[in-house]
Amino acid sequence: MEIFYLNLFFAVFFISIIVHKHRSKFKHPNLPPGSSGLPYIGETLELLLTGCKGHPQKFFLDRKAKYASEVFKTNLFCQPAAVLCGAAGNKFLFSNENKVLKAWYPDFVCKIFPSSVQRSLIEQVDRLRTLLPEFLRPDALKRYVGIFDTVAGRHFASEWENKEVVVVFPLAKSFTFGLACSLFLSIEDPDHIAKLASPFNLVVSGIFSIPIDLPGTPLNRAIKAANFIRTELFAIIKQRKKDLAEGKASPKQDILSHMLLACDEKGAFMSELSIADTILALLASAHESTSAACAFIVKYLAELPHIYEGVYKEQMEISETKAPGDELLNWNDIQKMRYSWNVIREVLRLCPTFPNVREAIHGFDFNGFSIPKGWKVRALWLLI
Repeated sequence: MEIFYLNLFFAVFFISIIVHKHRSKFKHPNLPPGSSGLPYIGETLELLLTGCKGHPQKFFLDRKAKYASEVFKTNLFCQPAAVLCGAAGNKFLFSNENKVLKAWYPDFVCKIFPSSVQRSLIEQVDRLRTLLPEFLRPDALKRYVGIFDTVAGRHFASEWENKEVVVVFPLAKSFTFGLACSLFLSIEDPDHIAKLASPFNLVVSGIFSIPIDLPGTPLNRAIKAANFIRTELFAIIKQRKKDLAEGKASPKQDILSHMLLACDEKGAFMSELSIADTILALLASAHESTSAACAFIVKYLAELPHIYEGVYKEQMEISETKAPGDELLNWNDIQKMRYSWNVIREVLRLCPTFPNVREAIHGFDFNGFSIPKGWKVRALWLLI
């Protein structure tokens, strides 16, 4: 009996510590209205539940309406957070980069991308911008227009034409991932692309999951999938090094070749692990965010026939200027797509495809409320 009460005492003591630590995160004068949810996990389960029902935005919209505020607090994925609503929130989020806010990635992402243990993901992104300017500048897209057109034509001919029903999002993921494999790694073989695509679904799912690394959890599956893909990338890197040495590959044919040959200001080359993780991150990004954008564009074109007619008219006018046969689109054609470009921009405004999360560098005020240092900050896009 004494042991029972002793265990009970320690259990109560343990719970009280957790609750105290959890609440202490929110002990700050003049915080925004909102709830910290359950100890440790916060309101994560409610967010995931609405997501499973196909309406993740409902979690945020309900709280925006409940607290009648342009900013509210919550706790998601074990992190206290402030959600900024409306156009003012968006403007604040994007106009204070590296001033009040900085990019943030969950710590557990290091388990998926091991090279980030030695160098933070933010540092890797900055280094990538330095090493790969000719691939990451907007004007670099000029060289890729023909490749985009070729891959798109092949994809639509095999996956969309003569089909009674098409499921857009999976097909968009297949298209954008194949395009990324072509641009980043010069992989054209459909079987090889399919071999890599399936594990990438697991990687992306693990990045946006509860950070519990146990057998069968999304994070654990993502780590295993990333290890599999990394092994494949190491083999590709090894072969590319050989081809570059023998003159069988061009130094500028894709991002992989450039990363193998580029060095930083100190003359240091990227390690194979860093290259593999960088390409893994680039591919995962292309696999999810770009395909989501394509799917949303199709959704709105289907729901708004007058917008579809405007896009169709513009595209047909450009098509009529092309020579009969297989003449590909070029950069001048893209510049003529002003109406289509505005449609895409509006879709991305309404439905951004990547959850931009920032961290407060120091405490700041927004709309009369205090946001403490270290809190995560995100915007509620659908109320712009």
